[in-house]
Amino acid sequence: MTLEAKGLFFNYNGQPVLRGLDLSLEHGEITGILGINGAGKSTLLRCLNRILRPQKGVVMVEDQDLSKLGGEQIARLIGYVAQSQEREPLSVFDAVLLGRKPHIKWQATTHDLEVVTRVLTQMGLEPLALRPVSSLSGGEAQKVVIARALAQEPHLLLLDEPTSNLDLRNQLEVMQLLMQAVRSQGLGAAVCLHDINLALRYLDRMVLMKQGQVHSLITPDELTADIIREVYGVEAVITEVEGHRVVIPRSAIPRQAT
Repeated sequence: MTLEAKGLFFNYNGQPVLRGLDLSLEHGEITGILGINGAGKSTLLRCLNRILRPQKGVVMVEDQDLSKLGGEQIARLIGYVAQSQEREPLSVFDAVLLGRKPHIKWQATTHDLEVVTRVLTQMGLEPLALRPVSSLSGGEAQKVVIARALAQEPHLLLLDEPTSNLDLRNQLEVMQLLMQAVRSQGLGAAVCLHDINLALRYLDRMVLMKQGQVHSLITPDELTADIIREVYGVEAVITEVEGHRVVIPRSAIPRQAT
């Protein structure tokens, strides 16, 4: 097991966001975190990475309690890709080299440079190595951010909506590259997603959140129209197209008056 979180509680200004949430992530698997806006998905990722400190609960990564580790130690265990990224005035190579920061003492070693070169090749970025990140397309820039996280050589990847604002082709490419990295390196990964059909196509497990708790922990094959109705408030049909399960929304269920 890569990560185990137990009994996580987190409040924003006295308002509960996470309510006693439990979660585990396994090596070699991509677990998706899904739910409506405000369900606590991004907050959960930040608590798993100790960017936010839960009021209660514990997060263990490779049997180490994150609350007892420093930032550099956490960065050696966890690679984090935030929802929004600034375009840095760096070359692609140097931007990915920043991922080696938790491992570098005085200056980058031959091993550090080899890791960066390997990750650039893995992500299909080698031809862009000397290009400024600021000159890249949205899909290319997103691959750079993921490459930097992989260059940390972490045990666990946390990604907050890595396909948001990408076109269809780049969504598929990013998820395919992520899946290949997780499988080949035996990483654990948690990905916040809004697109249920991408989730059905690429995830090993799905955590559907509702009101700061885990409503369902399922495989993509176990997703049902009832779960979609209860979590999203949407009537939907689940069917199969060319071997892939897809969700077709029918209508939103009217909100109850409060």
